[in-house]
Amino acid sequence: MAVLSTANRQCADHSLKKFCRAAFVLLALLLLGEWATWAQPAVPKEYQLKAAFLFNFAQFAEWPRTAFTNTDSPLCIGVLGENPFGKALEETVQGETIHGHKLAVRHSRQIEDLKDCQMIFISKSEKSRTAEILSTLRSHPVLSVSEIEGFARRGGALNFYFDGPKVRFEINPTAAKQQGLKLSSELLNLGKIVESEQVPENK
Repeated sequence: MAVLSTANRQCADHSLKKFCRAAFVLLALLLLGEWATWAQPAVPKEYQLKAAFLFNFAQFAEWPRTAFTNTDSPLCIGVLGENPFGKALEETVQGETIHGHKLAVRHSRQIEDLKDCQMIFISKSEKSRTAEILSTLRSHPVLSVSEIEGFARRGGALNFYFDGPKVRFEINPTAAKQQGLKLSSELLNLGKIVESEQVPENK
């Protein structure tokens, strides 16, 4: 785990400790994100891990001011469609604050209910509506995340995939920029960079 030690040493500056701690945790998630051999509780470890990723993604993203009604408005993470997290996502973000905003979680099967969220996780149950959902979000400063195959290549910002038994993620920085979002170089260095391309809708 030498790479983890190196990352930790680079965080000596007190003013950067919180940010670097997030970077350290995200890197640790990537290196230790093997879930297939773990015991499977009511909420699979896969989604406990993905809940932690979502929390860390929020720490590495910067939204335009227009994304929040007020300076103290909550940073909302929406879950669209079937909820695979159980209570894991709420438990992960409970009591946490990012960029001065408390975190909140909202669930809905209707994209219209979540358009004012700053991050939306699109569940696999919404696969057939991927193009429609991304089209609806195009004019909103929303960090879109999914686990639907090809999601990032269709214009989503972040997409989970498996590398053997480990959870990884793809990043479409162009899509994020088009939404008015800025992703940190630390996050970009940890993900697999992809670009938008035409993907058949039946994929």
